[in-house]
Amino acid sequence: MLWLVSVLCAAAVAAAPRDDGGADRIIFDTPEAILANGYPVELHHPVTEDGYILGVHRIPHGRDQAPAADRPVVYLMHGLYSVDFQFVSMDPEFSMGYNMADAGFDVWMGNARGNRYSRNHTTLDPDGEADHMRFFDFSWEEVGMYDIPAAIDYILNYTGKDKLHYIGHSQGGTVFLVMGAMRPEYNAKLETVHLLAGVGYQEYFPNTILRAVATFSDIIYNIALSQGLIEMYPARILEVIIGIIVGGGSTTRDDLCFGDPKHSALCQLIGTKYFMPPYIMRDDINATNIGDVMDMFAGLGGGSLKQVAHYGQNIRDKIFRRFHYDSEQNLELYGTRLPPAYDLSLITSRVIMHYTVNDVLLDERDVYAMAADLPNAQVRRVAREDFGHEEFVTAEDARELVTDYIIDYIARAHNRELDEEDGDAAVTDAPIPTTTPDSATDLTFNVFLKLYLLLCTIYYVI
Repeated sequence: MLWLVSVLCAAAVAAAPRDDGGADRIIFDTPEAILANGYPVELHHPVTEDGYILGVHRIPHGRDQAPAADRPVVYLMHGLYSVDFQFVSMDPEFSMGYNMADAGFDVWMGNARGNRYSRNHTTLDPDGEADHMRFFDFSWEEVGMYDIPAAIDYILNYTGKDKLHYIGHSQGGTVFLVMGAMRPEYNAKLETVHLLAGVGYQEYFPNTILRAVATFSDIIYNIALSQGLIEMYPARILEVIIGIIVGGGSTTRDDLCFGDPKHSALCQLIGTKYFMPPYIMRDDINATNIGDVMDMFAGLGGGSLKQVAHYGQNIRDKIFRRFHYDSEQNLELYGTRLPPAYDLSLITSRVIMHYTVNDVLLDERDVYAMAADLPNAQVRRVAREDFGHEEFVTAEDARELVTDYIIDYIARAHNRELDEEDGDAAVTDAPIPTTTPDSATDLTFNVFLKLYLLLCTIYYVI
């Protein structure tokens, strides 16, 4: 039920009218933000084997720099339901995408199928009645099986390089693990890999309430499908919620959230940190101004409900494996009644796993278990105890704690200065955490807040 809530409520106002005038408008569009900060940007469209047209943004060099002939190529991949904006969402001094461009790297940032930059296909219409369910019938497995390989091949062909460096945050780590295990030939195309809170094994998933919700993953997913609900952050749902907020009144930016008290309260609720992902939130956002709220939602990504359902299955079953259908369909697709686990022993890339002990979605013991099963992995704990899951892309000190290390590591790899022992830690047994991450309460409240918003929406519609 709670994930169904996310389908209906998680992006309330992106489709409303907007006035883009004014110099103080907050930017949440990736290429617009890059240009506004004085960097060059290019848009590329790799096409996957199964026909999805992806949006990939490139920052070819740093601000006021000329591109060097011999420079590392890096490919950054975002988290669940996000977009590559998360890598350029802060000031240039702190954003990973800008930091790497200024370090002399050729920066490419990917977008998974179904998000707002990759919502296109060679034959399927994502908004067409006949094609919508087929277009969004994918999990993060398809992102790893098709999207990441297509982008890697495109980038290497375009740049003339033999290898690139991969950096994946959260689901961006999951899809690398899928690709490396399911299409191991791509390991040879990666010089180094950095997983930032990369989610894979979830035997010790740290949030008790969400772990209980995961028990009902299949029920939630099947109910949603029966109602034709599969896209996360769909525009048609946003339009409905906009209509609820407007209530037939004014449609100008500054008036939408004033007047009727319930409209104002709903706008303010939508604009809180408990509803918006951290990389979107800004201190200068006016949560009572529908224009600012719409701009925030423009920064959201999108995708398929099947992605979070797949995570739910893995949390419930305590195993990192392929999507679990019924036994007959599993037998037809996989040749076994239960879906096979991903074989991490096939991943031969040099992998550095960056993690934090305050992560509400990934337990330290699971990080070490994954590293032990990877042939060439090392672990690196972020040196701030309260560093959170999203802070790899939202914290100003992420540059000092994470990004600078990665830049130095990639530069040394590019210059052939790494040796076999390079890394911060050998793979050993992880200590057993004795406390729940501090941010777990906020995450749980986030989920229940979305349920409340759904109930409000249903009430207003009826």
